[in-house]
Amino acid sequence: MADITVRPMSVDDADRVLAIYQAGLDGGDASFETTAPTWAAFDAARLPQHRFVAVDGDVLGWVAVSPTSTRPVYAGVVEHSVYVDPAARGQGVARLLLDALITSTEAAGIWTIQSGVFGENTASLTLHQRAGFRVIGVRERVGRHHGRWRDVILLERRSRSI
Repeated sequence: MADITVRPMSVDDADRVLAIYQAGLDGGDASFETTAPTWAAFDAARLPQHRFVAVDGDVLGWVAVSPTSTRPVYAGVVEHSVYVDPAARGQGVARLLLDALITSTEAAGIWTIQSGVFGENTASLTLHQRAGFRVIGVRERVGRHHGRWRDVILLERRSRSI
């Protein structure tokens, strides 16, 4: 892990970011989505100042946030996604990315980071709880995915400094 660094995501990372995203979607327990978006759609949906990639010469994973609402009262609440290349899982990449995201969002005055995780994604649930996220609740049978109803566990991390 010594050679892995985290830096801001750039347009030059687009192909690798979207490939890692698609690999996560193909695994079946990352999202209700089944196909990664175009770079234009990805770029438009995520806040540019809170996007990071972990690299060791190649992009190993990424993290980014989207606003949860356009209402001003929720300006400090974002939803995040974190994806790691299957070959790089278990090496601490996701934790490095989450730590960078937490530092970035807190510096910007964001007080809540939230995410929805399928209950079967135990690695993601463990990662988030170790990074200070707590379970808010379970949204039962909230959507259909590959022909079956899925529950989503809602997690949030509240800033201790804001």
